[in-house]
Amino acid sequence: MTTPFADLPGDAMMTPSADLPCPCGQGPTFASCCGRWKPFHPAPDAEHLMRSRYSAYVRVDGDYLLATWHPDTRPVHFDLAAEQPPTEWLGLTVIRHEAFDARHAVVEFVAHYRIRGREHRLHEISRFECMDGHWLYRDGVTD
Repeated sequence: MTTPFADLPGDAMMTPSADLPCPCGQGPTFASCCGRWKPFHPAPDAEHLMRSRYSAYVRVDGDYLLATWHPDTRPVHFDLAAEQPPTEWLGLTVIRHEAFDARHAVVEFVAHYRIRGREHRLHEISRFECMDGHWLYRDGVTD
């Protein structure tokens, strides 16, 4: 059986320092929170996956984002490091997590960020699908 990660190159998650705070705001350290979720140890639900994806944006970990993106909607290339000007992520608030069944869920969240000194907010309702025991980001609607 192939996993959703089989066609992606390289390590899908950076090795974090155990003492760094988790960007998602839920756990005391990245290693004990979002850093636990990897292709061989997937997130247990859509909310944990969404939080780990937010942490990946903060940590500029495009490989993890690609590895956790549904293959039907995954971009071919995704280079966060090339983003200019860089985005400074400031915080995450999860508004709701709703599982419709064992394979489909939505997570509504607000993420705050800064570009060129100006603060912004991203409000998104994201759809997730579980394939072969791995929750994957399918797509989202922003306002």
